[in-house]
Amino acid sequence: MNFKLTEWNYVKHMRTMFLVSCAIVIIGLGILLFRGLNLGIDFASGTRVEVQTETQVSQEELEAAFREAGVDESISSVQYAEGGTLANVTFVGQLGQQDVASVKDVFTETFGSDPNISTVSAEVGRDIARNAIYAVALASLGIILYITFRFEFSYAVATVVAMLHDAFFMIVAFSIFGIEVNLYFVAAILTIIGYSVNDTIVTFDRVRENIQAYEKERKIKSMDVYRSIINQSIQETIVRSVNTVITVLLTALALYVFGAESIRGFSVALLVGLFMGMYSSIFIASYLWLLLKKMTLNKKKAEPAPEA
Repeated sequence: MNFKLTEWNYVKHMRTMFLVSCAIVIIGLGILLFRGLNLGIDFASGTRVEVQTETQVSQEELEAAFREAGVDESISSVQYAEGGTLANVTFVGQLGQQDVASVKDVFTETFGSDPNISTVSAEVGRDIARNAIYAVALASLGIILYITFRFEFSYAVATVVAMLHDAFFMIVAFSIFGIEVNLYFVAAILTIIGYSVNDTIVTFDRVRENIQAYEKERKIKSMDVYRSIINQSIQETIVRSVNTVITVLLTALALYVFGAESIRGFSVALLVGLFMGMYSSIFIASYLWLLLKKMTLNKKKAEPAPEA
């Protein structure tokens, strides 16, 4: 049996997929409450030490150097770059000026290079998290205003809900796999938001065109027409969406395999977010739009007819 994306009845399965997504969101909230997120020092107070060495050093050697410098904090993570000769060490706890000077002396003597040390206070971490939330909130508001102006309010609501759905799934994925949440994660969230909105708008633009073509002949008076238009619009845009996802997924996969360890979290976020963006534009945004249209149609039917 030959299966074609352009012949599948998407509307028939929308309610089921929407309910599955709602169940996963509830489960995801539970996971976040019990597991939380593996916050990097960009969001929690901590210290990052970057040291250049001639050969790759182990975490035990780095811990021994910190102990010699009088620093007792345990290392949170060690990431290597440039063939293992550049070590990026992070650990929870801020270093004072005296500790920084001691670490510089010991590392210079032990590894032959002056380390680059940066610290992030708890206040800075909270500011970064707050600014990230503000960025998403402002993006949502801008999207609502723009889509309402270009389309109508029902399109805007469906698009923003689908966008937040994709961002939430990325957060849950990071919680499940314990991936460090840092500034790369924020960049990935904003990237996926842009992709999710773009993919949804492409579908809704075709929906609007098909509605206008239908209304040139007759007025839409039943939900069956809207369902048929949604299904037709998805069928007309699904191939483009799949091709775009595959192209970008290959790039994200290459970043994960060949990129530095520090950007692997970014790559994972892209891999999850790109797939969810295509999924949500079909089964979340389109289904919500149909529900809003149903409410509008029922309201019109309930209105009393004008007197002659």
